[in-house]
Amino acid sequence: MTPLSITASRNAVLRCIAAVVALVGPAPCAMAIDLAALWDFNDPARSEQRFRSMLADLSGDDALIVQTQIARAYGLRKDFTRARELLQSLEPSLAGAGPEARIRHALEMGRTFASATHSPPSQTPQAKESARAAYLRAFGLAKSARLDNLAIDALHMLAFVDTEPADQLKWAQEALGVVLASSQPAAQQWEGSVRNNIGYALHQLGRYDEALAEFQRAVGLREDGGNARAIRVAYWMVAWTLRALNRIDDALEIQLRLEREGDRADAPDPYVFEELEQLYLLKADAQRARHYAERRQAIRP
Repeated sequence: MTPLSITASRNAVLRCIAAVVALVGPAPCAMAIDLAALWDFNDPARSEQRFRSMLADLSGDDALIVQTQIARAYGLRKDFTRARELLQSLEPSLAGAGPEARIRHALEMGRTFASATHSPPSQTPQAKESARAAYLRAFGLAKSARLDNLAIDALHMLAFVDTEPADQLKWAQEALGVVLASSQPAAQQWEGSVRNNIGYALHQLGRYDEALAEFQRAVGLREDGGNARAIRVAYWMVAWTLRALNRIDDALEIQLRLEREGDRADAPDPYVFEELEQLYLLKADAQRARHYAERRQAIRP
């Protein structure tokens, strides 16, 4: 396994991690409104409309919190200016607001400066420092209020500010400490995502055996959760790391199973095909490698 071929999958892994976090968590923690039931992260415009339809019947902290989610919907569509303007308009109301509203406001302000949605050129030192200040403020407030779910979210987002693998590992391990110490179900639901993040940072550091152990723990957690797509992503991470360990046949067995499962679910996965292409190249099977290159290109030219 060459460093180049490991790096070639980096963007795919980042997209997988971001997708699975949106897919399975985090859950709402304190407010009466079930935010998770209103979110469709694949359709932020639709989610925005759901939140807007509720506003007329809300007041106080609930209205503030829902508006932070509208700002998040803007950010997911890369309209960071509009998201920031909405959040800034809420600032006069924050002094009298409860901790959850203030935490969610800080989180969403941070996400307007640094998140998975931002392009690399946008991540200037000034943008990163603005994001860091907002995320650290959210974490401090959440820790004081014992809203563990939101504290973990803030730590998770700090890895988009400090992007060196050693720093990402530090933030992920701190987040895992909060998860394991918490008795709150919404916080405990983060464990699979956090272990994914730890595994990814370890993989980037070349600590493949440790990364594999974390990804395997994440598989068990995803299987307990029962979300088929999240389970497939977790197994993809395991197979990706097996390839780095030169356990080619073990990785191939998993990726071929993921291909079958994706096809049965009518959800063929270009990242699975990308891995299968790499694996067959390592096995010097040019014909099979070409087959999977064609399958990948048919979905993602």
